[in-house]
Amino acid sequence: MILENEEATARIGAELARLSRAGDVITLSGPLGVGKTALARGFIGALGHRGEVPSPSFAIVQPYDELAPPVWHVDLYRIEDPSEIDELGLDSAVDAVLLVEWPERAGDGAWPGALRLSLEFGQNGARNLTAQVPPAWEGRWPPR
Repeated sequence: MILENEEATARIGAELARLSRAGDVITLSGPLGVGKTALARGFIGALGHRGEVPSPSFAIVQPYDELAPPVWHVDLYRIEDPSEIDELGLDSAVDAVLLVEWPERAGDGAWPGALRLSLEFGQNGARNLTAQVPPAWEGRWPPR
């Protein structure tokens, strides 16, 4: 899927929010500056959050518990060893949607049932979005 600009990236995040359910894990991979947080902002805004949606690079976990379903926006960029993830308490988010940037920092076996989205730089400012779709997302992704 080609996303022409940041607005298109936010729109696909909003569409993804419409399709998500409590307990879903959505991972967002790609290089710095490709639009992972822009997609997350579109997702969180579509669920009704009206405030700022900062990148959780320093906080690592930014919960939005007032949303339905709740969303935990996670940025693992600063994680150096997968064992550090146990300290984040992500297993407490069973009724929330986890949006996880930099999931590769968690190791290969993390979140086997996740919808895995990857963004890459395209031509003329566009982004290329690809997905690995687990069984729980079949019929939901890609959006119709």
